[in-house]
Amino acid sequence: MSLALALGQIEFARKYTLSILDEIDASHWFTMPAGTPTHVAWQVGHLAMAQYGLCLYRQRGRQEVDLELMSSSFRKLFSKGSVPEADPAAYPAPEEIRATFDRVYAQVMKEAPAFTPEQLAEPVDMPYCAYPNKLGSLLMASHHEMLHAGQLGLLRRMFGNQPIR
Repeated sequence: MSLALALGQIEFARKYTLSILDEIDASHWFTMPAGTPTHVAWQVGHLAMAQYGLCLYRQRGRQEVDLELMSSSFRKLFSKGSVPEADPAAYPAPEEIRATFDRVYAQVMKEAPAFTPEQLAEPVDMPYCAYPNKLGSLLMASHHEMLHAGQLGLLRRMFGNQPIR
């Protein structure tokens, strides 16, 4: 397994997620259809937070640039175990969530190509995919994004959109 393959998977997952998001009207970002315990805003914010954690923080620790990527309150709002709330006032505006999502991805694609094989071989605790090391964390990021892309796709269909062809 290589860094190039992991980055290719991250890029693929993001393109797929964007293809779904592009077909969800902004007015639906906080809509929680009956029986659905989530909304688009939480899914996108959670993906930003998780990608930061798996692809940046776990790889090189906290850096000064991270303050520009997302606030501590943003991370807490969308962290693992957080529960989506229907009230839009509990969240940043959709534009801010989307901007954070985009900034984190751009920073990952800027920094990750410089990660060394030695760095990627360093062990980590769960979550990871395939390997219990930093490369496994990068792989987890793409798998995790695809899982949430599925949830976004279901929300998209529940808003009345036709299947993506």
